[in-house]
Amino acid sequence: MGTGVVGEMVLAEKGSFTKGNTWGNGFTSELPVHQVTLTYNFEIGKYEVTFDEYDAFCDATGRSKPDDWGWGRVNRPVILVSWWDAIAYCNWVSNEEGLPNAYDINGNLLDANGNVTTDITEVVGYRLPTDAEWEYAARGGEHGSPYIYSGSNLLSEVAWYYDNSGGKTHEVGLKLPNTLGIFDMTGNVWEWCSDWFEFYSSTAQTNPYNSTADSTIGFLRVLRGGGCYDCTRLSVICFRSSDSPTYTYRNIGFRITRTVP
Repeated sequence: MGTGVVGEMVLAEKGSFTKGNTWGNGFTSELPVHQVTLTYNFEIGKYEVTFDEYDAFCDATGRSKPDDWGWGRVNRPVILVSWWDAIAYCNWVSNEEGLPNAYDINGNLLDANGNVTTDITEVVGYRLPTDAEWEYAARGGEHGSPYIYSGSNLLSEVAWYYDNSGGKTHEVGLKLPNTLGIFDMTGNVWEWCSDWFEFYSSTAQTNPYNSTADSTIGFLRVLRGGGCYDCTRLSVICFRSSDSPTYTYRNIGFRITRTVP
């Protein structure tokens, strides 16, 4: 564990990568592939946020604890948490660590002075990863691993998914990590990202973060990584799902991130 309430974090150094389905035959949500450059370093959770960690937040704030579906708590990833729940946890962690909130009451990102910002480099507190940060970290960051899943081309080595999960989540960190040393980025639970969902453009991007919902496709936040119920195709690191920020399900959780000053 890290200091205070923060679990172990892994450093992802700045760099560039090709985002989207670089293996061909991609879904619409994975195309067109395009270049993304991240000009800053960030830390991302080595593990998905666990029930132990989230329950401590609930105890401290008087929130009701999410159900574990009878699978057990402790080091299993927390489930049945909405996007709003996840950002509330991020703000609580920031407060516990003496940092400013990363989100306001409307879900906008905040800079160090509490002003709304769309510049991810100005956000000091703990937050959810951006869609781009998530894929960059899943691909091994600056190491640029070629694997179709996060850490391997053999899904069972790195993930709990439909074929091996027994229809439930498992304790974090039991499968192999990816090149950066991050566990369960593929499988176990889907992970909320900060961004509103949008379809890709072919234009190269620098430090992307989508702060505006597209009303033509619905008000949806990005989900990444696949979960314990999902097939191999939904587990590839370029696949993107999305749902309402109020939605909860028993294979949706999250991990935390922070821009390195």
